[in-house]
Parts: sequence; structure tokens; C-alpha cells
Amino acid sequence: MVNGGLKKNFPALKRQPFFSPVWLAGLTMLVTLAALAILGFAAWAYSRAESTTIILVRHAEKDPSIAEDPPLSAAGAARALQLGQLFGSTPPPGRLTAILTSPALRCQLTVAPLAARLGLTPVILPAAAHSDAAEAVVRQLLRDYDGGRVLLAAHADNIPAIVAALSGRADIPSIAGADYGTITIVTVPRLGKANLLRLHY
Repeated sequence: MVNGGLKKNFPALKRQPFFSPVWLAGLTMLVTLAALAILGFAAWAYSRAESTTIILVRHAEKDPSIAEDPPLSAAGAARALQLGQLFGSTPPPGRLTAILTSPALRCQLTVAPLAARLGLTPVILPAAAHSDAAEAVVRQLLRDYDGGRVLLAAHADNIPAIVAALSGRADIPSIAGADYGTITIVTVPRLGKANLLRLHY
């Protein structure tokens, strides 16, 4: 009687070990896919949270009566005040972490009202004065201000090259001689492509 019961149940006992590895493999695959999805989302969130934002502005209007390292004109001084109001009233979570400028007096005067409002000391970036030093400027920005929000005041002949090097784009337009109000914002994530936004003030 006992032997007969075992014989009747034997096919079911034989099937169980065969199907168990299939279910275990499927469960393992689901757990692995879920873990990869979580890691992917974490990497995306981390890359967005650690983006570096660079705001590039040309110096404001310069005094045409002075040839050597001119200061700002009255219109330029008014524009510098406007720039200070534009970026100097942001609450701390989104506030600039650094202000950079080329050594030119007109660039330093352009960011002076903004620096005063934020209580920041502008950093002189000598390479920002040279039109052929875009790659050096970008390397320094991404190295020294990784994950930060910085504003750089530079010149019409080097801003497009810096923007191109930051964004990886080749279609950056030149800056017209009379254009002092264009603001270019480049957000560079740790992963993925840079984002580009152009404004005017």
C-alpha cells in the first residue's frame, strides 16, 4: 500500500526539481532588472543634481573716450546695476557660488554690483581675456567649480568659443559689436549632453 502511494506520487516528485531552477532563474532576473533600474535612476538623479552651471556675459558698454583698458560708460554702469539685480536677488539654494572675470577693467566693473550684492569676491581668470584659450577656461571652470553655479564676464571675441567648448556645439553665433545684453547659460551635467539657454537683459 505504501509502495503504491509512492509510485502514484513519483511523477509529481520528479517534476518539482525540474521546474524549481526555472522559477529561481526568473526571480533572479527580475531582481537584477529592478536593481539595474534603481541604479540607473540614481545615476540620472546624481548627474542632474551635480550639474555645473556657467553663466556667460559680455562686459557692459565701455567708455569710448579711453583707449587703454577703458572703464564703463554711463550706459555700461547702468547695465552692470541691472545685472546685479538680475542675479543678486536669488535665494541661497539657487544663488551663484562664484563670480569670475577677465582682468579687463570693464569686465571687473560689470560684475562689481553683483559681487557686492552677493558678498562674493570676483576671481580674476587671466585666460578669459584671450580668444584662443577657450579650452583652458573650460577646463578650469569644470575643475574648480564642479557642481557649482558661476558667472563669467568676458569678451565678444572669446565667449562664443567658450560656449562651444562647454556645450560641444559648433553652431554658436558670434556676438555683434553693439550686443552687450546677451546672457548665455550652459548647464553641464556629469553624464549626458550640456543644455544651452540664451537670454537678453
